[in-house]
Amino acid sequence: MTHQGEESYHSAMVVVAHADDAELRCPGTVATWSKQGIDVVYVVCTDGSRGSRDREITPERLSKIRMEEQRAAGRVLGLKDIVFLGYQDGHILKLTHVSPSYIPMARGFLYLVAIMDW
Repeated sequence: MTHQGEESYHSAMVVVAHADDAELRCPGTVATWSKQGIDVVYVVCTDGSRGSRDREITPERLSKIRMEEQRAAGRVLGLKDIVFLGYQDGHILKLTHVSPSYIPMARGFLYLVAIMDW
């Protein structure tokens, strides 16, 4: 993708608090970028271990399910990679708590999109 007076974009990083946050907020943009040949990487900050009404499921099992669902969505959208930071769900208060984990990864990406709902 090229805009007048700008260099071509070849990569994008989408940082979200939870698995499926990006699919709820920018799936069309991500799919378009992928179709245009832009390498899109998701960074999912939390482990997805909370938020189920199923009292029988363990946090570990819920986390595994959500990670696989995110990987499946990534395949549909054409993502290059998904990075799971693994912070415990419900324990991140501010973006600044997790930024040291993904900012070094962001170097080299020309697009950086952070979608946070804290």
